[in-house]
Order: sequence, then C-alpha cells, then structure tokens
Amino acid sequence: MTTVPVSVVIPCYRCVRTIERAVASVAAQTVLPSELVLVDDGSADDTRAMLNDLRDRHQPGWILLVLLDQNVGAASARNAGWAVANQPYIAFLDSDDAWHPRKIEIQHAYMKEHPDVVLCGHGYRRLNPTALPDWNVVQGDVQRIRKWAMILSNPFVTPSVMVRSDVGQRFVEKQRYMEDHMLWLKIICSGGRVVKLGTELAAIYKEPFGVAGLSAQVWLMERSDLGNYRRLYDENFIKGYQLAILDIYSILKYVRRLLIYGGYLRWKK
Repeated sequence: MTTVPVSVVIPCYRCVRTIERAVASVAAQTVLPSELVLVDDGSADDTRAMLNDLRDRHQPGWILLVLLDQNVGAASARNAGWAVANQPYIAFLDSDDAWHPRKIEIQHAYMKEHPDVVLCGHGYRRLNPTALPDWNVVQGDVQRIRKWAMILSNPFVTPSVMVRSDVGQRFVEKQRYMEDHMLWLKIICSGGRVVKLGTELAAIYKEPFGVAGLSAQVWLMERSDLGNYRRLYDENFIKGYQLAILDIYSILKYVRRLLIYGGYLRWKK
C-alpha cells in the first residue's frame, strides 16, 4: 500500500473499549500514514496491554508506543507523541473517535500542494457508537481561517487537524481544557496560514455533553477559555481593550453553554 509522510498521534487514557476502533480507522486509510504513535497517558487499567497487542498485530515498526508513568492530560500526551514522530506532517486523532478512510489521502494531498499552509482542518460527523465512517465524501470549498474568526470560535475538532511538524508551537503543557483551541490560536497569531477543507472526514462518537466528557464540565471549559485569551494578551497578540471585550464575550458564551447543557439534560431524561 502507498504510504505518505504523516505521523498520527493518539493520546490514550483508559481507552480499552475504543482504541481498537480508532486504530482500525487509521489502518484502513486508502493512503497509509508512515507511522502511528500511541501515547499511554498513565492509564491504570489494561490500556497499556491493549496498546502492546495492537502494535503486535500490525507491521513491525508502524506503531510506536510512548508510555507515560503519570497522567498528564491530552495536551502533554500529544506533545510527547509529537516529540518522537519522524514525519513532516502530524495528524491528531482521539482514542474514542475515528476517521473516514479517505482522510489522510485528501488532507495530505492538499497540504503537499499548498506548502504555505501550516494547519489544515476539516468537517466531521457525529455518529452513534455502532456506526462506521463510511459515507460518500463530497469535497466542498476550502475556507481560509482568519485570526479573529479563530479567536472568537474554534472551527476544528482535534481529530480533523493536520499540522506541519516543524511548526514552532506546541500544546500548552498540562492544560486539560480548550488546549486544542489554544494551539490553533498560537499558530494563527504567529502568522501561520490556516485553512478548513469543506468535507467531512472524521467521525466523533462523544455526545455533545457526555457524562465523562470534557464538555460536561462547562465551568472548567470557561476558565480555560478565559485563560486562553489571557495568554494571547500576555504574548502581545491582542491589546488590553480587546482582552476585556473577549472576556465579556466568553462569559456570554458560557451562559449560553449552560442553557444548552440544561436543555440537553432535560431532553435526555
């Protein structure tokens, strides 16, 4: 099978029930990434044994394992995987999600043809746990993401993103909420060109407000959102008055999120 110079990084924490599906979706790509980096984020269950088993099932050397002794969160786990990756492009996938079989084919081809693009994302579909990402791909327009559009709203789910591995920014170590948005913000505010492909190439299996998911913890998300804006100010990407406006905007989003979450819980009952 044809391979392309892409390293896939998957952070894994207590992911025994879902990681096999995620890895299978990488192995089923029409164009195979050169390597898959699985990072055990200090799991206390059978995750590490599962990762070793998955490595043994595939071609020797294709799956690399990074085994962390302590749980440090997805941001630091992704950084640890990124540090050992050997390819010029990095694609991120979460252990409880999956990719459409043409994801690497389409996204890598675009980035290869557009070397000025530092970060590329795409759309996704939310599926139930038994569904497979096997829809017909319709390729739409490519949208350039501008700085202020990115500041106001995160346009990407993490499993949709591919970046050039030589980009100077990384995830903020040990940031556990909104860490993906912070990295995208640092890249775009540093002048990196960011685009979004108008096609759905990822399958997200988390519910919008999962019981154990990050989205359920709306206050912690809000604190991180405010913290992200503060980092932009501290690094001179935005001015003081812009920080004040963004703080108000973030709080309004927080109130809206609470209302949506409350309505979702009532609907689930």
